[in-house]
Amino acid sequence: MQTFHIEPTHNATLRAALIQQIDQKTKPIGALGRLEALALQLGLVQQTQQPSLQQPTMLVFAADHGIVAEGVSPYPQAVTAQMVLNFLNGGAAINVFARQHGFDLHVVDSGVNAMFQPHPMLVDAKVGMGTVNFRHQPAMTAAQCEQAITRGAQIAREAIAQGSNVLALGEMGIGNTSSASCLMSVLCDLPMHQCVGRGTGLSDKGLQHKLSVLTSALQTHHVSAADPFHVLSVFGGFEIAMMVGALLAGAEGRCTLLIDGFIATAALLVAAKRYPQVIDYCVFAHCSDESGHATMLSHLNAQPLLHLGLRLGEGTGAVLAYPLLQSAVAFLNDMASFDSAGVSGQIQ
Repeated sequence: MQTFHIEPTHNATLRAALIQQIDQKTKPIGALGRLEALALQLGLVQQTQQPSLQQPTMLVFAADHGIVAEGVSPYPQAVTAQMVLNFLNGGAAINVFARQHGFDLHVVDSGVNAMFQPHPMLVDAKVGMGTVNFRHQPAMTAAQCEQAITRGAQIAREAIAQGSNVLALGEMGIGNTSSASCLMSVLCDLPMHQCVGRGTGLSDKGLQHKLSVLTSALQTHHVSAADPFHVLSVFGGFEIAMMVGALLAGAEGRCTLLIDGFIATAALLVAAKRYPQVIDYCVFAHCSDESGHATMLSHLNAQPLLHLGLRLGEGTGAVLAYPLLQSAVAFLNDMASFDSAGVSGQIQ
């Protein structure tokens, strides 16, 4: 398994300089609230007092999951491939929001149970035709897991090489809330009933069945949170594993990482269990309506920027939060200071 070299963002001298710069803007101290903390974080990520956002990139990873054979989703597996085609045709929510906010959008076939024609937006990184049913055996082999992490890292590095310093990750995969719930249960050491939700819209009866299936799967496999990549291979999906690699390579390349919803945060759980410093590079875009996401964010001590009741995935929440990053950078770089504007500061 490859290793990642992620530098901590903490720099006491730069931090003090950024805080002074923020506090000297023509406003009461703290008056821009969360934007001030965001500006500080972006400066520390980029190690500069004049951060900039360049060529924001959305990577949507898609894959199928063998666990859907257990009836854990109200949608058939074929929807994964159908939605990939919708992405490629420009018709999904993520397409609309990516166009609106100036993101380069790439759709990554991590392991969809279908074959696609070449397309300029499509990245063919298929590890297999979906994972196997983890109720009975590990979702993927250790070699497949390593391949997916490595490929995800490579895709992120290619985006960075092309000029991006903001990476947002989305996903598509019928059944992937089941994978994320199991990852959460193991890595956060929580009972399954606190981790499982309705996914794409299960009924009460369907939710109880999903809970039963996932509880059974946890009992089948003996895994330890001390080995997060093994946990990933047992319960994860190819798209989640690629997101882990992309997150780690993005942090290694000093990118700001825009974290979307339940599935993307589950990928971060895995990444952060092995490389805790990756958290410093993460901006948590929103709190999803998927049951368990708020608890997952709390486990990471994360404060999401938005609460919009979203539960779509695709990276939509991450892109919707991007204008707040733009505003944080804009006020830090362009807003007048008390001295430059000739405005009297606070009386001591």
